Amino acid sequence: MADMGSGADSARSLRGVHLVHHLVTSRPSCIALGMCYNPFDMNVEAEYQRTLDYLYSFVDYSLTRVSRWSAAQFDLGRMERLMDALGRPERNYPALHVAGTKGKGSVSAMLASVLDAAGYHVGLYTSPHMHDYTERICINGMQISHAELIALVDELRPLFDSLQQVTTFEITTALALFYFARQQVDVAVVEVGLGGRLDATNILLPKVAVITSISYDHTQILGETLAEIAGEKAGIIKPLTPVVCSPQKDEALQVIEQIAAERAAPLVLVGRDYAYQAEAHSLDGQSLLVWRRGDSSADTAAPQRLNIPLLGAHQLENAATAYAAIDVFRQRGLPVGDEAIVRGFPATKWPGRFEILSREPALVIDSAHNRDSSAKLAQTVRQYFPSRRVLLIFGASEDKDIAGMLAELLPLAEQVIFTRSFHPRAAEPQHLVEIAAQYDVPMRIVPEVSDAFEAALQATSAGHLILATGSIFIATAVKEAWLARKGVRQPAA
Repeated sequence: MADMGSGADSARSLRGVHLVHHLVTSRPSCIALGMCYNPFDMNVEAEYQRTLDYLYSFVDYSLTRVSRWSAAQFDLGRMERLMDALGRPERNYPALHVAGTKGKGSVSAMLASVLDAAGYHVGLYTSPHMHDYTERICINGMQISHAELIALVDELRPLFDSLQQVTTFEITTALALFYFARQQVDVAVVEVGLGGRLDATNILLPKVAVITSISYDHTQILGETLAEIAGEKAGIIKPLTPVVCSPQKDEALQVIEQIAAERAAPLVLVGRDYAYQAEAHSLDGQSLLVWRRGDSSADTAAPQRLNIPLLGAHQLENAATAYAAIDVFRQRGLPVGDEAIVRGFPATKWPGRFEILSREPALVIDSAHNRDSSAKLAQTVRQYFPSRRVLLIFGASEDKDIAGMLAELLPLAEQVIFTRSFHPRAAEPQHLVEIAAQYDVPMRIVPEVSDAFEAALQATSAGHLILATGSIFIATAVKEAWLARKGVRQPAA
């Protein structure tokens, strides 16, 4: 650990952009003090809101509609220059880099939980957040504090202000990777934001790359075919670096295989090199067996039983993928014992994914936002709540396959309430009604999500399930409305 006193002195003296790279070895006392702050201290909260305003003042493509990649908008060279100025903090620790359309967040959370159980100091970077921006940057399950983020942004502000066309996501990624180095993590798990090839996280040189399930999403940016989308995701594959891949449709797998071969990257396939089998499931979690296949029965590893709290058949696939990635990772020199695997998987926390907020009244939120994830959500509802009558709260972003999502979800619904999240790209509820007009399902519009939730509660009786989905923003808003009913206060986002 760096010396606290000398670190603070050096940090205060090194404000010039040309010297920022020295800061990775220091730790200002203001950041250390952030570990014991009050999350609702009014002074801290006011400054935290100003920090968020600053971060959001940069280009943020998540808030606007963007068409295909362009050199000006998605310039990985800009991120390389930023990391050079910071002294390449991401090279201070090994990393696992996780891309995919669906499941990448769940797999990332599982990986971090297992590595935590193994005794490592583990950084986890994910996006987007549900309730609080600091959810994106965690170490051993603890979010960076508001005070720490304030201090870190203040420290690096001269550098950020000197950059042209830098984006909010690039800055956030840089903050996370810099913070992990400052905190001297042993390993980091980094989730791709969008795509892979041109994503800001792709400056990493990971020990293992992971590609989860690929389906149609962000087609206006990544491409209209699975092959094009897979090509973007497979952009995280580095020469000679193992890549672990979830089961894929043939069109996507062929592209991944081709890129892995071109880069001499060993390709490990779940379903071919690792097998898994479902065991039991309940509302409290599920279990599976997973094992590494060999060329012969003598080479095949004994099955490992995993217990996971995340529900749905797709989470079994995610767990098998995470297990394979851990197995490959430990073959590359970082020990992870079987006991850590046994303890780490059940300790995984990843909210907003078939999250049961209440059993009576039955209330589930899910962040499904494309047709494939909506189909898996519908399958999971049928598996876990087969006799419940579903009252659907639905809202989605205007650039998503809304018709496809509704085709999967409306056959479940006894009635539906269309609503709209705060997000700038959220579709108007009237537009959702027009798309859903072909279905013989009672529907109505309640524009505010909190009001939609209250309306759903009023309409439910014994035997109902309230299901809120369509985007992470709808899931979050319903959860916050539920927590507000229980008197739980949420910090600024």
